[in-house]
Amino acid sequence: MTDLSGSSDVSTNKAALVTGASSGIGEATVRALRADGWTVYAVARRQERLAALEAETGAVALSADISEDADVARLLAEVTSAGGIDTLVNIAGGARGADRVGQAVTEDWDWMYRVNVLGTMKLTRAFLPMLRENGEGTVLNLTSTAGLAVYEGGGGYNAAKYAQHALTGALRLEEAEHNVRVIEVLPGLVQTEEFALNRLGDAEAASKVYQGVEKPLTAEDVADVVRYAVSAPHHVNLDEIVIRPVAQASTYKLIRKQA
Repeated sequence: MTDLSGSSDVSTNKAALVTGASSGIGEATVRALRADGWTVYAVARRQERLAALEAETGAVALSADISEDADVARLLAEVTSAGGIDTLVNIAGGARGADRVGQAVTEDWDWMYRVNVLGTMKLTRAFLPMLRENGEGTVLNLTSTAGLAVYEGGGGYNAAKYAQHALTGALRLEEAEHNVRVIEVLPGLVQTEEFALNRLGDAEAASKVYQGVEKPLTAEDVADVVRYAVSAPHHVNLDEIVIRPVAQASTYKLIRKQA
């Protein structure tokens, strides 16, 4: 993608905190921003995967559970002491289960709400004073097209992503006066190593999600859009970016080719 600023160095003194950095879109985003020269704080729970990413990319690995208040406070203190950030990229999230509402598993819904909604809220709340003080702060929330259209078996994930979508819209209204831009990226079908497997708990069931779909999105596709959005000149706000593979014309139309 072309740099909107017209400069080859879009990352001068740019620093971001990226959550969900141990796999998938979060990990790919860390790589994309580091390739552009950003200082990146890579946040996830799995320390061993973060350590490998740190060794490979030079990102700063910070192990934390973003739904836990103590971990969020520690992250804020560590990032502040290291010089702070101007960009917060909330990618951590996910789905558990595909049960209909009548068979809903409370623990799955609770997990999805804590990670997708409360985790995003807690981290954003903690870092907003820093982003406001910077003068040109950015918050990017990765949500999902599941926050735009419901589907059978998606009630829990729909509810969490609709809530995260609403949180993001309210935040954009509230922070405009502080010159904090708020970006939302809403991917459709993305094939990553863990998303469908974590949701369905079975490798065979997970593989069927993508069966027959030519070129579903990859984590790198979405990360490139994230990189572009946060690297644009600060007065350019890409409010909502829906990204789907061509084969997925909508939530209800997915082209699958027969083997």
